[in-house]
Amino acid sequence: MKSVAFHNLGCKVNGYEMDYMQQKLQEKGYSIVPFDGRADIYIVNTCTVTNIADRKSRQMLHRARKMNPQAVVVAVGCYVQTDSKKVLMDAGIDLAIGNNKKKDLISILEEYLAKKEEAENNILACEDKTLGGKTIIDINHTDEYESMEITQTAEHTRAFIKIQDGCNQFCSYCIIPYARGRNRSRSMVEVLKEIRNLAENGYREIVLTGIHLSSYGIEKGNDFTSGKLLQLIQEVQKIQGIDRIRLGSLEPRIITEEFVKGIAQCSKLCPHFHLSLQSGCDTVLKRMNRKYLTEEYYEKVCILRKYFNQPAITTDVIVGFPRETQEEFETTKEFLQKIGFYEMHIFKYSRRKGTPAAAMKDQIPEDVKASRSNELLQLEKEMSRKYRETFLHKKVEVLFEEKKVIEGRNCQTGYTKEYIRAVFETNENLSGQVLSGKLTQLLDSDILLFQP
Repeated sequence: MKSVAFHNLGCKVNGYEMDYMQQKLQEKGYSIVPFDGRADIYIVNTCTVTNIADRKSRQMLHRARKMNPQAVVVAVGCYVQTDSKKVLMDAGIDLAIGNNKKKDLISILEEYLAKKEEAENNILACEDKTLGGKTIIDINHTDEYESMEITQTAEHTRAFIKIQDGCNQFCSYCIIPYARGRNRSRSMVEVLKEIRNLAENGYREIVLTGIHLSSYGIEKGNDFTSGKLLQLIQEVQKIQGIDRIRLGSLEPRIITEEFVKGIAQCSKLCPHFHLSLQSGCDTVLKRMNRKYLTEEYYEKVCILRKYFNQPAITTDVIVGFPRETQEEFETTKEFLQKIGFYEMHIFKYSRRKGTPAAAMKDQIPEDVKASRSNELLQLEKEMSRKYRETFLHKKVEVLFEEKKVIEGRNCQTGYTKEYIRAVFETNENLSGQVLSGKLTQLLDSDILLFQP
C-alpha cells in the first residue's frame, strides 16, 4: 500500500477538488498521510491567483521532493495550467496534471507508476515528462464540466459543493479565466444527489461554490440570469437533514429584487453574502473591467438589507491597482465606510503576467500598496467589531462544529447563520448540533461568548 500526502493551495473550489482526489485514492487502497512527513507520493493542488501563489506552489512541490527524494511528486491545478512549460521543465516534478483532468488522477498516476516500475526493471524507459505533458488540456477550448462527487470532507458539519467552473468575465487583473477556462455548470440532478448523500452522512450545512458562482446555469449565448441558481437553492431547501445553505462569492449583478425575494423565502438560506467589490472608485472599476459601478453596487446592498435583517455582507478589495491615485483610494475608503461591511479581504495588487493590467503604465510602488492595505485592514477591524456588537444579547442559532480548549477551559465553537464565531463553555460534544441562545460577551476581536 503506497502512502499519499496532499497539500492544497487556493480557493474553496480547489479544496473540494482535493477532497475528491483524496477520497478516490482512499477507495483505491492508498494510505493518506500528513504532508509534513515521509510519503511515497506527494500531491500539491496548486494556485495561480497571484505571483505569490505561484511561488508558494513551487515551494511546496520542492519541499515535497526534499522530504523524500525517491517519492513521486505530482503538481495539479491552476499553476500547472497557466505555466505548463515551466512545470514540465522542473526536475523536481514527476507528473503535471492540469484542470479538468483531476478526475483522472488515479489512472494517470497508476500509468506513471507502472512505467516507472518497468523502467526500474530495465524493461521500458520512463518518459515521465512526456506523460505529464499529456495531462494538460487546452482549458480555453473545452465545454466539458469535470464531473466529481464527494461523500465526506475534512470538515465534520459543513460541506463545500462545487457546482460551477470557469469564468467569462476577464477582469483586467485576473489570470483565472486562463487557468479555469470558460463558464461550465454542473447538472442540477448531480448536485442534488451529492447533497442528499452528504445529508445522510451527517452534514448539516452546505456551501454552494464555484469559480464564478453567479454564472451557474448560464450556457453559451445566454444572458446573465439568476434563475438557475435560485432554482437550485429552492431544491436544496427541500432536502431533509440539511439545516443551512450558504453561498460562495457572488457577482453584484445577480442581486435583483426577484432573486433576493426568492432566496429570502428559503428558511435554510444563511443571510451571509460575499459580494465581490474590488474597488469603491468608479474610475478604478472601469480600469479593472468590472461590469458595475459603485452606485449599482450600493443598490444591490440595499436590496439585500431590504429582505434580510442585518445580513452579513463581506467583500474583497484590491489596493494599489495601476494608476490608483491617493484621491481614488480615499474615494474607495469612503465607499467602504458607507456600505459598512461585516468583513473585508484586503489584497495588495499583484502584477500578473498575461493580464492586461500587468502591461498598464504607472504601477504603484510596494510601499504605497502596503500603507493603503494597512489603512483598510484597520478599517476592517473597526467595522467587523461594530457588526458583531450589534448581535450582543440577541437570540441566535449556533451550529457547533468542534471542541476547543480556550484559556484552559473546555469549549465548543460554532457559527451563527451570519457566520459569527461563537464559543460555549461545556464538556459536552455538541458537534453537528444547533442550539438557540444569546451572544453575551465579545471575548476578542472575532469571537463571542454563547449562552443557551
